[in-house]
Amino acid sequence: MRKPGIAEMNAFMAVAERSSFAKAARHLGVSRSALSETIRGLEEKLGVRLLNRTTRSVAPTEVGERLLAGLRPALESFEAAVESINVFRDKPAGHLRLTMPRPAAKMVIEPILAKFLATYPAITLDIVTDSALTDIVRDRFDAGIRPGHRVEQDMVAVAIGENAKPTIVASPGYLARHRRPKVPADLRDHNCVRQRFASGVVSRWDFEKRGKSLEVTVSGSLIASQSDLAIRAALDGMAVARVPAIFAEPYLADKRLVPLLEDWTPRSVGYFLYYPSRRQMPAALQAFIDMVKTHSR
Repeated sequence: MRKPGIAEMNAFMAVAERSSFAKAARHLGVSRSALSETIRGLEEKLGVRLLNRTTRSVAPTEVGERLLAGLRPALESFEAAVESINVFRDKPAGHLRLTMPRPAAKMVIEPILAKFLATYPAITLDIVTDSALTDIVRDRFDAGIRPGHRVEQDMVAVAIGENAKPTIVASPGYLARHRRPKVPADLRDHNCVRQRFASGVVSRWDFEKRGKSLEVTVSGSLIASQSDLAIRAALDGMAVARVPAIFAEPYLADKRLVPLLEDWTPRSVGYFLYYPSRRQMPAALQAFIDMVKTHSR
């Protein structure tokens, strides 16, 4: 039997953990056909079938599951060995893979991006923007950024940046045709853009005022998971939108959008950077955390 290489094993892990050749190919930066050929060659070398393939799904066979269980600790040991040489460098190096929702990328990453890349040219920053609750261990991320209430309890969490404060907006044209809401309950009479989370849940709009909290179930003709569509609907005079303030700022400044219910503050949640507690802290991640914390101060 010809012995397979680490690249082939890494390819198998990528497919098995994501249950998809397409997702694994994007992660590895190769074509789907090249990845499929790599897995086929690996199976021929080992003389066993590692993956069951159908038109809709990919799943490890019993043999594949056993191989996967043995590979995970071996690959972690390999990564730790590579990481250990960082102590002999003048500056940290390596690949730093992070997952976060788009508002966090804008609020946390954009302000420090140029400085971080200039300070640590040997670090490759790989950022995936996704609002879903990503399993960073399974999907092999070094860390993630999420609102504090969405971070799993077995993670190490570090408070970073400012709160992801939302704001309620509408266009002057919309307000010329509809009565301006004075209290959150008035929103029930308006066409509001609702947000659907990755879990499938459609969010309710929550507010705070002088220590009092309340939630409003709004309705509307558009449900979107991205703030861009919500802002577009508001700009076009079609609806009231609840979006991160940082995305609405340019349109509020030029008065294409108008803030609503300013004395009722939509509840904001601080962002946290989190990573698995059982893993050794990579030097690249420590450098990133240090810069983010310095900037937030």
